[in-house]
Amino acid sequence: MRTYLVVVDESPEAETALRFAARRAAKTGGAVRILALIPPAEFVQWGGVQATMEDEALQRAEALVTSAAGTLTDESGIRPSITVRQGDAVAVVRGTLEEMDDVAALVLGAAASGNPGKLVTHFAGADAGKLPCPLMIIPGGLDSDAIDRLS
Repeated sequence: MRTYLVVVDESPEAETALRFAARRAAKTGGAVRILALIPPAEFVQWGGVQATMEDEALQRAEALVTSAAGTLTDESGIRPSITVRQGDAVAVVRGTLEEMDDVAALVLGAAASGNPGKLVTHFAGADAGKLPCPLMIIPGGLDSDAIDRLS
């Protein structure tokens, strides 16, 4: 089964990438795996404060992914699998790809203007030839109709 790995955050381009992946999965009989990233926690001298900050970041990520998964299920009928991980974004995505041998494509959204984003810059740049699967970069400026037509 084709599994499309989509990295989501609070950006509009992440929603675009998720919609594209859901449409592709629905048309190809595939699946969607959502990866939500939690940035590495900054060191705080007091452990209780740091633990609270990490817990709040985890709760925000889980809420974001739950919302995205609900939208995906409503629109395409696909129930995604969800992974939430903390750490450097590039390292977490790379590690996730190494662990999951069923990923057919890494789907990332590029910002509609300005810098395309850290992950797109990294994986489409120096690391492009080392990926274990194709990279799909979905332009953040596409509207829903264009995504549906292209997927």
